[in-house]
Amino acid sequence: MLNSSYQEKTFNSKDFSEKKISVKEFDKCTFTNCDFSSSIITQTDFIDCLFDNCNFSMVNLNHSGLKNCDFINSKMIGVDFSICNDFLFSVNFKNCQLDYSTFFQKKMKKTKFIECSMKQVDFSEVELTETIFNSCDLMGAIFENTNLIKADLRTAIHYSIDPENNKLKKAKFSYPSVTGLLEKYEIIID
Repeated sequence: MLNSSYQEKTFNSKDFSEKKISVKEFDKCTFTNCDFSSSIITQTDFIDCLFDNCNFSMVNLNHSGLKNCDFINSKMIGVDFSICNDFLFSVNFKNCQLDYSTFFQKKMKKTKFIECSMKQVDFSEVELTETIFNSCDLMGAIFENTNLIKADLRTAIHYSIDPENNKLKKAKFSYPSVTGLLEKYEIIID
């Protein structure tokens, strides 16, 4: 049973940091300059929501839904997206800082990561078919048993992906970053 529901509401410069938000629904809401850092968000659904210039660092999204949500210019360091509800999970990111976050075992087909910092992000066992990594820094990102079929990494940098432990059929890469597919072999390329 929902305690409260919000539709088409705009939240500007709200401080939700270190607060508990539970059993709520936000439908077609816009959050601008809001701080959710270290908050605990439980059993809450965000549907068709836009987050612009928000801070989600170290947020706990336990059993919450992100359904067709867009994040722009947002800081999302250390977020564990793997504990979000799987049902209708759909997110896109533009100019976000996602360092040290995890998407372990999420289904994220056709997700768009545009101009994001994604250092040390865990993509283990993630479904990333047809995902776009446009101008993203993937230094230290973990790709283990990841499905990258038809993914576009042509403008991504600093990635290291083992072709033997990931699905890469028809994935797109460009030189010189494509050498990240050979890193495990410790060969020298001039």
